[in-house]
Amino acid sequence: MNKSKIEWCDHTFNPITGCRHGCEYCYARRMTARFSGDIRLNKMCKAEYRMIEAEDGSGPLYILDRPMVGDTGNMIVYPFGFEPTYHRYRYERLDTLKMGNNIFVGAMADVFGDWVPDEWISEMFAELKKRSVHNYIFLTKNPERYTRAKVPIADNMWYGTSITCDRDASRFNYLPAFCNTFVSIEPLHGDIANKHSVMFRQVKWIIIGAETGNRKNKVTPLLSWVLRICKAADAEGIPIFMKDSLIPIVGESNMRREYPEGLKNKSISEKMIKKLYDSCNICGKTAKKNELVELLAKTTREKWDVPYGYMCRKCFEKHCEAMNVNPADVYAKADRKETEDEEKLQKK
Repeated sequence: MNKSKIEWCDHTFNPITGCRHGCEYCYARRMTARFSGDIRLNKMCKAEYRMIEAEDGSGPLYILDRPMVGDTGNMIVYPFGFEPTYHRYRYERLDTLKMGNNIFVGAMADVFGDWVPDEWISEMFAELKKRSVHNYIFLTKNPERYTRAKVPIADNMWYGTSITCDRDASRFNYLPAFCNTFVSIEPLHGDIANKHSVMFRQVKWIIIGAETGNRKNKVTPLLSWVLRICKAADAEGIPIFMKDSLIPIVGESNMRREYPEGLKNKSISEKMIKKLYDSCNICGKTAKKNELVELLAKTTREKWDVPYGYMCRKCFEKHCEAMNVNPADVYAKADRKETEDEEKLQKK
């Protein structure tokens, strides 16, 4: 799992890698080639992986229950190149994220390709449900599989399909009903807005991007194509996210980076809630610790202050008044102490 360079998500997570669509503009295929090592030697380490045949007859699939490590002791990220591979050991990496994140699942694959076994998809959703603090975003060129796989309907699950031109724009019709759905129009290879206006009434989010790289027949979208998409989306109140690849076309000042409401709201794990929040010992109000007054006890000058509780500011000020102490003096003294501590650290 990596901090994402894809602008519209926080992290990418790849329990399944590899794809068999064969898109000539695919960035993922190029990336895997850099981190595969010697694929021929990797395949000779048969004790470290399992193989099964794809049900669609497209060829072998690989399963790794633990990472494959090379002679240098480093993990081989894509030991079988762009061949479909299930990395079953990767789910625990999600537990390292304590705050809720928008996570793109399958940035280096199409996890709903026809070659992917139902068991892989079922296990993937079972593991993601255990970690419901995050929003999970899926993207496929095979949206019919969403229905066949019976994807879960949940507020934190977002299902999208990739569209490039008029030829494949009808894919949006196969997005699952009653779910959070979106389309990623990337790379934009044609003027699609006028012919497919229904799409803008059926999805909750639209991503637009231009083709990157230096492919011989690379298509650069026209500004008019982008503007017509924006006009159709605005008419239906659909948020638009433009990827950085559009900056040369629309200009930085015209870039739009909008999110649907569901992806603006991020949860916090139980463990992080306990770390960041506490309750007032008097009224019981829960708030962030940095918004509460920490209560400290000290018995001798040699011992460190021992924290034993918190008070909200309102209760603390009432407590000070009852003790005939001016709370403003206490706050001022605390501020001076904090400043002195910072100065000591800087000198070190």
